[in-house]
Parts: sequence; structure tokens; C-alpha cells
Amino acid sequence: MIKKAFILILFIIVSAELQAQCAMCRAVLESEADGGAAAAINDGIVYLMIWPYILIGGIAFLIYRVLRREFK
Repeated sequence: MIKKAFILILFIIVSAELQAQCAMCRAVLESEADGGAAAAINDGIVYLMIWPYILIGGIAFLIYRVLRREFK
């Protein structure tokens, strides 16, 4: 059950198109003609946003392993 839930969550996270720019950044970057800088800024924001989720997920996984081992 947990494996299925993990795969579902992973699929949702990976398949979603992420737009992580704030309104101010978007307004400044949309004034450019090609939009290359806007895409790069968006990718950087998404990259920085991933790390807290990975850390929290790792801590939750460690807690799960400790509790599972304790109740066996």
C-alpha cells in the first residue's frame, strides 16, 4: 500500500508543469522578447524548492523505519 502511494505521489510531482515565479519576477522577466531568462529563473526556483521536500521526506522515512523496527 505504501509503495503504491509513493509511486502515485511521485507521478503527480514529476508530471506537473511547475511555474514557481512570483508576480514581481514574472512581470520583470516577461518584458524580454525571447523568454530564455524567465525559463532559467523558473528552473532555478523549482530546483531550490525541491530540497526541503527531499529533506522532510528523508526524515519521515527514517522515522517510519525506526517505528516499524520498534513494533516488530
